[in-house]
Amino acid sequence: MNDLPIDGFPATNENSAMVLLVDDQAMIGEAVRRGLALEENIDFHFCADPHQAVAQAIRIKPTVILQDLIMPGLDGLSLVREYRANPATQDIPIIVLSTKEDPLVKSAAFAAGANDYLVKLPDNIELVARIRYHSRSYLTLLQRDEAYRALRVSQQQLLDTNLVLQRLMNSDGLTGLSNRRHFDEYLELEWRRAMRDQTQVSLLMIDVDYFKAYNDSFGHLEGDEALRKVAEAIRGCCSRPSDLPARYGGEEFALVLPNTSPGGARLVAEKLRQTVAAMKIPHCTPGEGAHLTVSIGLATQTPAIGSHCRNLISAADKGLYQAKDNGRNQVGIA
Repeated sequence: MNDLPIDGFPATNENSAMVLLVDDQAMIGEAVRRGLALEENIDFHFCADPHQAVAQAIRIKPTVILQDLIMPGLDGLSLVREYRANPATQDIPIIVLSTKEDPLVKSAAFAAGANDYLVKLPDNIELVARIRYHSRSYLTLLQRDEAYRALRVSQQQLLDTNLVLQRLMNSDGLTGLSNRRHFDEYLELEWRRAMRDQTQVSLLMIDVDYFKAYNDSFGHLEGDEALRKVAEAIRGCCSRPSDLPARYGGEEFALVLPNTSPGGARLVAEKLRQTVAAMKIPHCTPGEGAHLTVSIGLATQTPAIGSHCRNLISAADKGLYQAKDNGRNQVGIA
């Protein structure tokens, strides 16, 4: 038979076998062919040129290789080592055929990587039994490896799906920034880290100026688009993977800056404020010809032992109120 599945591997019927005999004597090849001809589910191939043996094994994908030891121009043990060195043939069972029962030759054959040793020509019943035994073992190995590969693929797909779901759970649907829940979790995590290491944490609270008036004048669709543009500006001001931009709620955003001094946070805040102003998004408030702007509250703290990150949010809020009270489109520092 010549039953190969579409992936090119040998048929997985446990009684199937694909035999490759490598022997320079055509008479031996014909004798083995005749001996296997009436056997069900055994496909036979013959290779008289040892230099072509590895290439032929790669092409036909045998489940068993019958390998002669004494051939002109190439030592059979060297050929066994070649099979074992090639990823495509390294696991195929090899039955070495020798002209005599020699313990030293047998030991050398097994050391080179052979799976079995027969004196040629063996009894046909014994040969068929060993071919079927080694073929079944090899097919079982292939099935196991394929199952492992399928399991790894399935695990990776599950991991990828979980990562996508996690991102969706952590993201704000409108802006793509982190949502309020993720912001709360992340700030608390960084607060505890800073408390342990006694490092600074900075927080920016960002509010779009006169946003209710913007929605009333331009409509909610334009308002959503304006929020997306502001969110992009905030994301663009994050220079480190640890910086977390988030939509805090409505037209209010937040930016967590771990291990950041007041001066460093002030530079980020001013860059953001100027970036939004430079977008020149038309607004009708506070007057004709106005553009959309943001007010930013800034706070930096080194967490005291036992303190809560609510302290930092409250301080940044105070800075935000200060920026608004002083005329908006500016940075207020608590």
